[in-house]
Amino acid sequence: MKDGTFKDFRTLCGRPARIAWAVAEHDGRRSICPLGWKMQTSHRPPMMAISVAPARFTHDLIANSGVFVLAWPGEDLAEATLFCGTQSGRNVDKFAHLNLATRPAKTISAPLIESCIANLECTVAGQVTSGDHTIFFGEVTAIHVHEDPKRMLCTIGQESGYLFLLEKGAYRFGVVRKD
Repeated sequence: MKDGTFKDFRTLCGRPARIAWAVAEHDGRRSICPLGWKMQTSHRPPMMAISVAPARFTHDLIANSGVFVLAWPGEDLAEATLFCGTQSGRNVDKFAHLNLATRPAKTISAPLIESCIANLECTVAGQVTSGDHTIFFGEVTAIHVHEDPKRMLCTIGQESGYLFLLEKGAYRFGVVRKD
């Protein structure tokens, strides 16, 4: 074993990673932020944690509204994920640009994304600053799953077992191979 850097660690252990979207709305403005950092933190009550940089527009929407939807995109949303991750909701309505179908959530104000594999409605139960990000702890108040789910979108490296879908700059997306 040798000493390494955080970049070395991320290269070895950071991929593949499932992608989720943080969806938020406040005062009539809404946005989507693709996330690599999310996790389940509790069964009772069901809770999820997400990590969002304060510079992101979605961070402000979550902090001000106290709610978010955690949505899992499938393989059909690779281009939309790239767009949402490289454009700011301050400057563009991502929903209109991508023609994303939404529907109202049952318990919170942020919208659900119809084409996502799953949508979790979350109410912020706490938050903590962790370096250059904020970790939001969300209590899951409702769960919605797609009747005909696609394969879940992942960030991938060069490893085998994944079907490559899209690459641009530092972003490389794929799905688990079926064969």
